[in-house]
Amino acid sequence: MFNYYIYRFGQFLALTFPLRWVYFLAAFLAQGYYVIAYRDRRSVKANLKIIFPQASHHQLRKISRMVFRNFAKYLVDFFRFEKLNRQYIDKNIKLENLHYFDQALATGKGVVVLTAHLGNWELGGVVISQLGYPFWAVALPHKNKKVNNFFDAQRNSKGVKVIAMGKAVRGCITEIRNNHMVALVGDRDFSEKGIIVDFFGKPTHFPEGPAALSLMTGASIVPGFMLRNPDDSFTLRIEKPIEFTPSGDKAKDLADLIGIYKNIIQDYIRKYPEQWYVFRKFWVEN
Repeated sequence: MFNYYIYRFGQFLALTFPLRWVYFLAAFLAQGYYVIAYRDRRSVKANLKIIFPQASHHQLRKISRMVFRNFAKYLVDFFRFEKLNRQYIDKNIKLENLHYFDQALATGKGVVVLTAHLGNWELGGVVISQLGYPFWAVALPHKNKKVNNFFDAQRNSKGVKVIAMGKAVRGCITEIRNNHMVALVGDRDFSEKGIIVDFFGKPTHFPEGPAALSLMTGASIVPGFMLRNPDDSFTLRIEKPIEFTPSGDKAKDLADLIGIYKNIIQDYIRKYPEQWYVFRKFWVEN
């Protein structure tokens, strides 16, 4: 319950004061949290060490601090959804390769939008919805009902329909068959029952959802990432639909398809490590 009031207070600040002021305050508080949150700080550094094994302690600490600051800004952006409109999009967000969505939807088989806990995936979904695309997102419910309702209300207010993880399979298939877009994050398996893959040279669990949904329905997987730029504007970058021809061997097809988009996610994380928000140990052995 305490977290709910923290979020609502954060929303009040984000909607009341100029964005640059709220970003400054969020970054300041994030640095304080970085100092006291030993477990989160240690996990972030351990993850970064696997991505950049040759990096110095100073380099890892610098990136870790940026992770905390950027995540605080991510929350500010989430709290400010009420202010997001087409004028904001035109002014602050560079759109790259939206035609790949159109290309995939033109097949009539729906689209699996693949993203990661990178940049601002929530804002990306809202922007796609505001641009007129039929957009659904699979989200892990929060344990606290009031917190969960707050997050879902933020998404719904801007046209993003939420499919709760745990009830996702049937809902996803229904929307895909209606030629809609369903977004899933493909880098973190919350159940720890996903397929084991080699990621940055170490084994970890990857969720099977995006690949399994694509194989079940024939929907194209289209990767997309909302990336924060140095001036706090954004770039929504869409990658071309993944080309994959199933062999008929379900287990092999699942592993092969995950292997393809795993490499895409890996490349983005390597390029934007300060925007990858995973505050727990990510690999099986670290």
